[in-house]
Amino acid sequence: MSTLNRQARFDYTILETLEAGLVLTGAEVKSIRAGQVSLQDAFVKVRDGEAWLMNCHIAPYSQAADQTYEPTRARKLLLSKKEITSLGHKLATEGLALVPLKIYFTRNRAKVELGLGRGKKKYDKRESIKKRETERETRRKIGKKI
Repeated sequence: MSTLNRQARFDYTILETLEAGLVLTGAEVKSIRAGQVSLQDAFVKVRDGEAWLMNCHIAPYSQAADQTYEPTRARKLLLSKKEITSLGHKLATEGLALVPLKIYFTRNRAKVELGLGRGKKKYDKRESIKKRETERETRRKIGKKI
């Protein structure tokens, strides 16, 4: 079970991807397994030598005894110190953004795939839409000929 952030690939040109662990509570893990997570407006911030996943909405688990956690609270990402300093430098100097692309489980551990990317301009987005539409049209035409 994984949750994708499709809008991130549309809004950003992803240059590099990496995997990070998440620090979660038990109810949050159950909620992610149930698919009640949204990466729509989520982003990653590096501060004080730590990486934080901000604005990721994990709905409260309905059957949990303690449902008092904040659904969009900041969650710590588990990365090595070398990765964090490298990312912090790239974010500060090169004008790049770090966005979550996908949340999934590997060996019962919640992981998030992060994309280091540059924001697309409006004309880049229009170009992406045009390319997608032409590919869809060619697939449709090929399908009708067979």
